[in-house]
Amino acid sequence: MFFVSHLGKIMNTSRFLRLFSSVSLPDIDTEYYCNKHNINEIKHNINLRKGVGNIERVLEAYNIFKTALETDSSYKKLQEELYKELSILPNKTHPRVLKHIEPVVLNEINNIRNFGDYIPLEFSEITRLLNLMRTDKLGHTCGQKSYYFLGELAELEEALVKYTVTELLKRNFQLVSVPDILHSSILESCGMNINTDRTQVYSLDPHYHGPNLCLSGTAEMALAGMVMNTAHQVEELPLKLASVSRCYRAETSSVNEERGIYRVHQFTKVEMFAVTTPDQSESMLEYLKGIQEELYLPLGIHMKVLDMPPYELGAPAYRKYDIEAWMPGRKAYGEISSCSNCTDYQSRRLNIKVADKKYPYQYYAHTLNGTACAVPRTLIALLETHQDPKGKIILPDLLQPYMNGKKYISKNTLTPELKLIKIKR
Repeated sequence: MFFVSHLGKIMNTSRFLRLFSSVSLPDIDTEYYCNKHNINEIKHNINLRKGVGNIERVLEAYNIFKTALETDSSYKKLQEELYKELSILPNKTHPRVLKHIEPVVLNEINNIRNFGDYIPLEFSEITRLLNLMRTDKLGHTCGQKSYYFLGELAELEEALVKYTVTELLKRNFQLVSVPDILHSSILESCGMNINTDRTQVYSLDPHYHGPNLCLSGTAEMALAGMVMNTAHQVEELPLKLASVSRCYRAETSSVNEERGIYRVHQFTKVEMFAVTTPDQSESMLEYLKGIQEELYLPLGIHMKVLDMPPYELGAPAYRKYDIEAWMPGRKAYGEISSCSNCTDYQSRRLNIKVADKKYPYQYYAHTLNGTACAVPRTLIALLETHQDPKGKIILPDLLQPYMNGKKYISKNTLTPELKLIKIKR
């Protein structure tokens, strides 16, 4: 129950339970965040994590709230103010990561391809020459951040998804088909900001669709929502879930390195999600990273595995690994995958617990997530790496069975190329 562990010490327990019997706010760890002895540690973590959150406001709201509880006045409104400030604070940061001032390279996978005298083309140029994608004159779509994959490029998207799902099922992940429309409280509990100027979330019009509904930015949110308010027997953990979904992002970017389909408003992604006991989560993070490396290795693209510094961690993450692929046409690395250990940040907000016979009480689980395949960026790396000067794309051996045995992609002649014509009135 919210605040029982800490505030129960300062007031009569039965009175405290009476006041909070109907409260359903998440059980954020106030024993840590509202302890004045931890203020310097929390401040340091906030500064490292993009400066999001204000511990002074938390402590001020906490003291006001505590006083109101003792006098039975306005406690509910003050409780909401306290929770609002608490919810902005980031998760703790892994001790090893605190020292990182930039991403640390842990591993490199595959060599960078040597093209000799041939100058590799960018993804957008390749797809234009082979008539595999359309990104302009799209009609009633969301503009420049939309796209159509055509012909064998659309087949390759499906092949990547089928390959990834097949490999995850071999590793005993449970496949779940998830909804794309979620209540905003689920997104916020997972660590997303909804009503801010920099939000990445598409919110639906409440007049037509109902209040507080949003489009999901990743299947992680729906999977987390599915296990909300559940308790898992310790012998049944870790729970490993996977999902294929469309991901919706309202974010935009004018950065040249993120041009084309590198950053778009909707895309297909295969996501991994895990629920563990607290002592399993660090090894589970290594396990998810290992799966990502195994999935990408046979694709033949050059990659770096990075341990990310604090300023690159989202609010829920305790530690995060990224995989960046070399994109020869762009002559730059681009992130194609990541995995994060969120410890109990999400489980406290979603009430996901562990039932352990060793203890008379249930305790909070840890949650983790990882990208198994984000299609657009993986396609960029694949096509730019495996382009052939003769005008085709050589397919990696393991993808060929998912492409009906095709060994390469050639020019699409079945879909008419888009041509602009003048209409005489």
